[in-house]
Amino acid sequence: MLTPMIGEAWHAIGANRMRTFLTMLGMMIGVGAVVLMLAVGQGAQNAVKKQIDSMGSHLFIILAGSQQAGGVRTGGGNATTLTVDDARAIRALPGITAAAPVVPGSQQLVYESNNWSTMVMGSNADYLTARDWQMAQGDPFDDADVQSSRRVAIIGATVASNLFGEDDPVGKTIRIRQAPFTVIGVLGSKGQSLDGRDQDDTVIVPYTAALRTLSSSRFRGSVRMILVQAESDAAMAEAERSIKETLRDRHRIGADADDDFFVNNLTAVANSAAETARTMSLLLGAIASVSLVVGGIGIMNIMLVSVTERTREIGIRMAIGARQRDILTQFLLEALTLSLTGGLIGVAIGVGGAWLVESVWKAQVAVSSDAVGIAFAISAITGVFFGFYPAFKASRLDPIEALRYQ
Repeated sequence: MLTPMIGEAWHAIGANRMRTFLTMLGMMIGVGAVVLMLAVGQGAQNAVKKQIDSMGSHLFIILAGSQQAGGVRTGGGNATTLTVDDARAIRALPGITAAAPVVPGSQQLVYESNNWSTMVMGSNADYLTARDWQMAQGDPFDDADVQSSRRVAIIGATVASNLFGEDDPVGKTIRIRQAPFTVIGVLGSKGQSLDGRDQDDTVIVPYTAALRTLSSSRFRGSVRMILVQAESDAAMAEAERSIKETLRDRHRIGADADDDFFVNNLTAVANSAAETARTMSLLLGAIASVSLVVGGIGIMNIMLVSVTERTREIGIRMAIGARQRDILTQFLLEALTLSLTGGLIGVAIGVGGAWLVESVWKAQVAVSSDAVGIAFAISAITGVFFGFYPAFKASRLDPIEALRYQ
């Protein structure tokens, strides 16, 4: 029964091709816009997720608190309240898998006739664990290297490219602040951080070597920050509480005194950024959905015109035995055919637009099957919703009056 009706629907739609095309145009643009906007939003989410993953998981950054001397108050992170021993005490807490003291500093690197200015991090073997950072070449330094203050370095991909070009950096000697350091490994690429900094433009050395050779601090053993990794998301809250208690005890901070450190939960910050990207994606999809409503209104208008033009045809059908539900089904099928065909072409337009955006503007987009399915389903629902009234109106026509219609 449905097959001949679908055939009739195609015949009715094909009778006026230009009008059919213009009717479907709204649906094509609407579905294409939804697919494209969801692809752009999903691409943004993927980019944020990639950057979040590159930061490390279950991560805290502990910064030294602000300090006041002679009426001058310095910003957080500049005081000397954190030490290597603080990191060791935190590492011994339950639920903590890594605690890396960090002594950062901008230094000039020299290899033969090449030089490059970058960030040098003094830390321990836990640094790579906390950052979930893999080695691309060579090996990381270990606790023995830290204890013996060996001048060894592992370098990021950007540093390797700028200092060594196509040469293998492992085993080569670079000079940092005139001190020789042997490159023992190259880090895997991480790309940009959430703040846009190139994470591969970095060098990591044992913090003991950094404190002896590179640091100008008068307070030996003090560190700028401590990276701490908890064993799981569930352990984050308890880990944060125990970290604060441990540092307050070690720094002998009174019950009513403020902390002389800051504990930043990077996972919470990262989740907030991911939620923002997801909200933006939904907003873009919602804006694009307005086009679908406009397309649906166009279908309803054309279907109403079609019912008026074919009133006599409807009367003849009823006179030879067609029931109201047959007329209703026939016009609903025509509306559905219009919307689905427009939706199908719209999906192709959306996928093509996503490819164009990625190719021309180098933006990260991701066309998911879910987005295509949702857009296609919405186009079908729109066709049924906006086609129902014209179909219902056609099915309720009086056969006698319909036959008299000129």
